Amino acid sequence: MTRADSSPTGNDVRRLGTTSRSTRQGAAISAALGATETFTTAQELHAVLRAAGDSTGLTTVYRHLQVLADRGEVDVLRNPDGETLYRRCVSEEHHHHLVCRVCGLAVEISSPDVEVWAARVAAAEGFTEVTHTVEISGMCRACSDFRREP
Repeated sequence: MTRADSSPTGNDVRRLGTTSRSTRQGAAISAALGATETFTTAQELHAVLRAAGDSTGLTTVYRHLQVLADRGEVDVLRNPDGETLYRRCVSEEHHHHLVCRVCGLAVEISSPDVEVWAARVAAAEGFTEVTHTVEISGMCRACSDFRREP
């Protein structure tokens, strides 16, 4: 590629903070994330990679997860301790989550009522260009049933 070419170089893309090129580490991180159905931390994902013999560093895991989040390819939640959790985004549509506090099961939900409520509350306060995230936590049926058993 010549300097007259307007396409960014690999260094330019890395400086921008998002990368459109595929790397071995990125592929490994994406595969590990895709193999889990629950939300996971960067540290847990890193441990999975290490256990599989992958040498990808924790900083690289964090960076790649941020790129995926910026692209809307992963859902991002925070647990009660404030730790960031990631999961491969199942739905391309705007959605919210029901999350089990016990096992981490997450169910994607969408509700027109939530969208109307969020728009109404924002407008009443004079807010524009509003975005929102709704996370509802509780206990899933399986965990509730397990706790009820003697």
